[in-house]
Amino acid sequence: MKFLAVCSTGLGSSFITQLNVEKALRELGVQGIETDHSDLGSVSQGDADVIVVGRDIAEAASGLGDVIVLDSLIDMKEITQKVSSALERHGITVPEKEQKQ
Repeated sequence: MKFLAVCSTGLGSSFITQLNVEKALRELGVQGIETDHSDLGSVSQGDADVIVVGRDIAEAASGLGDVIVLDSLIDMKEITQKVSSALERHGITVPEKEQKQ
């Protein structure tokens, strides 16, 4: 499974988002998930199982498949909750003892 953090230029905010998705995966106790970051213009549907974007480009990314739209790129509670939900949509169970609500 792959999470791809995307922003308009593929530089700062997508990289920070990728790092925060990785942190959320660690907090959830989930391993073996690939992560990367990219610019919006380089992404096509099928490049990743889950695309993670900020609200500013949500509309432009809407045709890319399973898209997580973040209100805040640094709110770890929001990121962890939305990553957990995406994992469940893709059939990956989050270990009960690691879940944080």
